[in-house]
Amino acid sequence: MLLTPRTKGEIHMRFFIITKKHLMLGIVAVLAVIGITVGSVKTFANTDRKLPIYCVETDKKQVAISFDAAWGNDDTQTLIDILKEYNVPATFFVVGSWVDKYPESVKALADAGHQIQNHSNTHPHMPQLSKEQMIDELQSCNKKIEAVTGVCPTLHRPPYGDYDNALIEATEGINMHTIQWSVETLATKVIV
Repeated sequence: MLLTPRTKGEIHMRFFIITKKHLMLGIVAVLAVIGITVGSVKTFANTDRKLPIYCVETDKKQVAISFDAAWGNDDTQTLIDILKEYNVPATFFVVGSWVDKYPESVKALADAGHQIQNHSNTHPHMPQLSKEQMIDELQSCNKKIEAVTGVCPTLHRPPYGDYDNALIEATEGINMHTIQWSVETLATKVIV
């Protein structure tokens, strides 16, 4: 209800009737404005997020096969033999502690023509580390791989696929690239 004076001393009443339909439309409009605002904030926030490399555009019909080596070593030679039989090159992301335990397997993988890349030194959740600790994880693993293969890695796959902006920046700061996978199977990760 709205009271408006018409003339001196005279007051007229005006009524606004709001139906359920009008009330619901008003609520929907308010929610839409709130949703657009929240969506804009989310979109703006997402533009600042750094992403690892998930795939590489190419005109060729091909896949890149990669493996993470962090725990056991029972099937490494069998895997090398199968990949050789089918003439399939692969990338092995190895943990520094795995290099310490199985340097002969790292050498055998490299000698078979496979790329040996960095999967951290101790397999931690990298975003839980300081930037200095991240760099230490990467460089320690790189040194171990280079000592066995003669080649310093340029790629890093974060353990558990766990990354944040700080990790990508730390990796780029030492001239490396952070790599993820686009299709995962039980034993392998495939970058398409």
